[in-house]
Amino acid sequence: MRGCVCALVLIALAAQAAACKEEGTVKVRSLTFKGVKSVDEARLKSVLATRESSRIPWGKKYGFDRARFEADLKRIQAFYADRGFADARVTGFDVKLNDKQDAVDLTVSIDEGEPVRVTAIDFVGFDPLPPQELDALKSRLAIKVGAPRDRQLVAGSLDMAVNDLKEHGRPYAKVTMQETLEGDGNHQSQLTFTAQAGKFATFGRVEIAGNTTVSSRDIERQLTFKPGEPYKRSLVQDSQKRLYGIELFQFVNVEGVNVEQQPDQLPMRVTVVEGKHQRVNFGVGYGSDEKARAEGEYHHVNFLGGGRTAGAHGRYSSLDRGIRLDFNEPYVFSPHFAFAADGQQWITFAPAYSSSVTGGRVSLTHRGSERTSWAASIIAEHDSSTVSKSALEDPSLYTSLIALGLNPITGKQNGTLSAIAFDAQHSTADSRLDARRGYQLAFHVEQAGRLLPGTFKYTAVSIDARHYLALRYDAVLASRVQVANLRPIESQDNVPFGKLYFLGGASSNRGWGRYEISPLSPSGLPIGGDSLFGFNEEFRKALRGNFHGVVFLDGGNVWADSWAIRLGDLRYAIGPGLRYQTPVGPLRFDFGYQLNPIPGLVVNDDPHPRRWRIHFSIGQAF
Repeated sequence: MRGCVCALVLIALAAQAAACKEEGTVKVRSLTFKGVKSVDEARLKSVLATRESSRIPWGKKYGFDRARFEADLKRIQAFYADRGFADARVTGFDVKLNDKQDAVDLTVSIDEGEPVRVTAIDFVGFDPLPPQELDALKSRLAIKVGAPRDRQLVAGSLDMAVNDLKEHGRPYAKVTMQETLEGDGNHQSQLTFTAQAGKFATFGRVEIAGNTTVSSRDIERQLTFKPGEPYKRSLVQDSQKRLYGIELFQFVNVEGVNVEQQPDQLPMRVTVVEGKHQRVNFGVGYGSDEKARAEGEYHHVNFLGGGRTAGAHGRYSSLDRGIRLDFNEPYVFSPHFAFAADGQQWITFAPAYSSSVTGGRVSLTHRGSERTSWAASIIAEHDSSTVSKSALEDPSLYTSLIALGLNPITGKQNGTLSAIAFDAQHSTADSRLDARRGYQLAFHVEQAGRLLPGTFKYTAVSIDARHYLALRYDAVLASRVQVANLRPIESQDNVPFGKLYFLGGASSNRGWGRYEISPLSPSGLPIGGDSLFGFNEEFRKALRGNFHGVVFLDGGNVWADSWAIRLGDLRYAIGPGLRYQTPVGPLRFDFGYQLNPIPGLVVNDDPHPRRWRIHFSIGQAF
């Protein structure tokens, strides 16, 4: 009876829509659910053809279509069935036209019913896995005992089981799943994973196909497996990613051949499609910190052959300008090591000073996996800093300038910097542009003046930690903590002025502009410090289409002395933000409001009592 009533309502709505067709299509103003408790409502909406129209006047509008809505009622039941709710039903819906009869509000009532719960998971035929590896596999399974039998999670668990077997020398492994339903109403599910491990195999000969100007030898040396080694699927995947990473190819595929015959030595085929070796990019843009900017770049991805890269990058903005040259040798000793060299002439402008750096560095990088890498570098450059005119005219800064190694008459500091640096990174984040889950850790230490000769002598250490937590289908909680410290050796004038720490800006504490958080001179100018602590907390949520919204809390400060961090001195800012997703990362707008302003701050030679800042940029803040 209810089905007949629902059909009549749909027919009536369609008739009303036709009647007002001359005035415009009936828009879907809202789509809501009643009774949804066990699934993500946003994910449920994402699988339906009926969509809510944007509330923004220029946003996308969606019309009501009777056939699509009827199909959606069936999709809802299928959605629930896939997640273990076989008894879920649509018990009714409410369709309300507005007074103008040009928009409709839809409410769908759902009875989820009792889920089919997993009561046991058995494994058969997994003897090739060591006992500890099998235990680890069981603990990592996406599907869990006691949870609803979600078909997507079951499929993910099957893939995980196959991968573990292929990681232990079984490239021909297959795993199937059988389900036994028991209990009252068949609401208890017993899953049995059965493995057909296949024979043990090693890597065989390697065949290269598709290359024209890049030699087979250059491709082979990027492979992390060798003929005769036990087969491991992770080595195949890592080799494919490394070949993509040297930027020579538009397409790369690494796979075994003759798999059906299951040979003891599995031959491998590497298929590539070469891309353009020379690239030129030029762009102009605007950011709230640097204002108008222009950038140009030339990049050669097969410089002198062998997959070597070389390039030049130039930039001009109100905050920095200059040119950088770079060279990279992707293979040193083994595919895990790479050599890089770069040189630059770069000028940076801060509120109280400007700095010029001429020189470069050479680095040896080891990438053990896609997630983990470290690099050792030698830095050689000439640093020159000049204090701003307003700071130079401040008599109270006279002794401070001398202590910093700056001539109190000319306001300049010059010297050579020779340093050794070490960097380490580890990341489990699922994306570099817009991460939803995982974490990143970065560590940097730099030592100047002890092992290598030079004007400047100091030790710098910094840690940057980031964490991303997917709260639901369309929301992420992103967190970041920064700690950094400079320790001058013998005296403060042994630290280049350009190495001092500052906070503030679009990717830092957004209540302030770039370089505005630091110790102040008596006249209110930010002059940098030796220790830094900062954090960012950001809640990100999809709004509609490509638009995402954020709310954030930023905090941090910079202190004049080494290891002088005092958490009671932090400067805080809160605010909202808007993101628009693009293929190159989100376009970003943030409004930051200072909770506790910095008394006496001077920016561009003027007192700066304004408590808010607006930031435009590309890419997430962190």
